Amino acid sequence: MADSKLYDLLGVSRHATDTEIKKSYRKLAKEYHPDKNPTEGEKFKEISFAYEVLSDPKKREIYDRQGIQGLQGGSDGGMSADDLFSHLFGGGLFGMGGMGGSRRRKHGEDTVYPLKVTLEDLYNGKTSKLNLNKTVICKACDGLGGRPGAVNKCTACHGRGIKVTYRQLGPGMVQHMQSACSDCNGEGEVLNERDRCKVCKGKKIVQETKRLEVHVDKGMQDGQKIYFRGDGNQMPGVEPGDVIIVLQQLPHTLFERSGHDLFMPYTLTLVEALCGFSMVIKHLDGRDIVVRHAPAEVIEPGSVKGVVNEGMPIYRNPFEKGNLYIKFSVTFPDNHFADISKIKALELLLPPRPPFEMPTGDNVEEADLHDYDPDAHRGAGSSRSEAYDSDDEDRHRGPGVQCAHQ
Repeated sequence: MADSKLYDLLGVSRHATDTEIKKSYRKLAKEYHPDKNPTEGEKFKEISFAYEVLSDPKKREIYDRQGIQGLQGGSDGGMSADDLFSHLFGGGLFGMGGMGGSRRRKHGEDTVYPLKVTLEDLYNGKTSKLNLNKTVICKACDGLGGRPGAVNKCTACHGRGIKVTYRQLGPGMVQHMQSACSDCNGEGEVLNERDRCKVCKGKKIVQETKRLEVHVDKGMQDGQKIYFRGDGNQMPGVEPGDVIIVLQQLPHTLFERSGHDLFMPYTLTLVEALCGFSMVIKHLDGRDIVVRHAPAEVIEPGSVKGVVNEGMPIYRNPFEKGNLYIKFSVTFPDNHFADISKIKALELLLPPRPPFEMPTGDNVEEADLHDYDPDAHRGAGSSRSEAYDSDDEDRHRGPGVQCAHQ
């Protein structure tokens, strides 16, 4: 059967018109308004909520089709009933008397700690120990704040910690305002000073240091989170939050990580690039990886070669690894590294030059190459530009224009 609780609260049928709903609300609001009937505040809230929903065509349609669940952040743009009542009254719809259901226990805030780790830590795994400062429920008073029976519900706010005031703005329009209860400072409970717990001073909680062992598994990544469920700060009536450790990888001097793969740069001499080489890589677990490259297999500047299965371990499958990629750069010898005879001998070993044919005719000039100096180039360009501007200005003066002489 479709949910009809809100209709029952206003004493109307599911087919009631807007006029009938408004008329019924006015009658009930006068009867249960706190100014006239202070003991029926909860009933007045329920009636007001029912009118809020049924007087709005969109909300009423959602309620007719999906009931209270539809109003709790459901589809079709449904409103959140709990959010509405938290805003209006400081409580949820299902925490109110007469509406059924029990209030869900609040969940405390999570505590987030950054943990700096090296790339070696993420490769090999590591256990770190952290001292966590947290609040725990006082064992001396079991979180009551005082001796049993000494803590009483605040009569001014009925234990809610807030006071709600109402103001009639017009027919069918009531403004709800809430503020922290001054009698209990918003705690919902009152306790005489002499009855306060000597350990927690009536605060119900005390500070405690807990030592956590954080296991960083092989293959974990920068930004990955490690959860300690329920190890957050404790508060009476509140489910403890979680402690969340966030890994922060420090930069490495040689390797750069990308997913499961590692990347590193390596510089070769021209002889190594042309004639083969052997290199030693000190890996993240301390192993020396010897990499050889055969002679005559030329390494071009900027080329990338890979070493299979020498990358990062895969998280939760550490026997499988990514690849290690090496990006090569090549350094060339200095000018005049050998005499002309040796250069000629070397040229015979290298692939032949491309053919060159000297152009003929009168329109041929020869030029020399010089090292490029960008500053000198800019200076020369600006001088030429200034000279050009000066000549251009003279040309635009036209004939017969001369400078005046004293």
